[in-house]
Amino acid sequence: MNEIYLIGLGNPGKKFSKSRHNVGFLILENLSKKYNSNFLLKDKLKSFCAEFKINNSTYRLFLPNTFMNNSGDAVRAIVDWYKINLDQIFIIVDDKDLPLGKIRFRKKGSSGGHNGLKSIIEQLQSQNFNRIRVGIGSPTSTNEKINFNTISHVLGNISLEEKSILDKVYKKVIESLEQLNIKKEEYIINELNSFDKEQT
Repeated sequence: MNEIYLIGLGNPGKKFSKSRHNVGFLILENLSKKYNSNFLLKDKLKSFCAEFKINNSTYRLFLPNTFMNNSGDAVRAIVDWYKINLDQIFIIVDDKDLPLGKIRFRKKGSSGGHNGLKSIIEQLQSQNFNRIRVGIGSPTSTNEKINFNTISHVLGNISLEEKSILDKVYKKVIESLEQLNIKKEEYIINELNSFDKEQT
């Protein structure tokens, strides 16, 4: 695997930069910073892009500029431009149905109600792509307010308490992404899926 395509999901703009829905962006921003690589907007890819090498592999990072609900437009543009197979892309995304600090790596599956994944599945006409889901927990809610609470929860800013947990998650995901070219995928899937924030 000499070229690795990492696509973080989130919403562009300062207003959303610290929101729970932007966990995908935050992980890739941390990764690019580690390798002193800056994101630049590429209109044809509908994304901010960064690139660097780890060992002999080229890592290409993308933050779609399309807003979450249209993430598929950017992913389609990336896949078409680079003419890549879907197994070369890794989507990194928040998940309110996973407890805060849990990580799930799956090679395929439904959107699970996530609008970003839904848009990607629609555009690619396929559910067969790698996704790394990072738990942000669900809001405490009363039934009549459940929709409002969900929206305000995912678009709300990450609290300091949550940040201390998510920082460990980011570190773990980044370590795994760095090893995509040298370790077997099954090993990485197992490493991420068995991650326990309490043991770090």
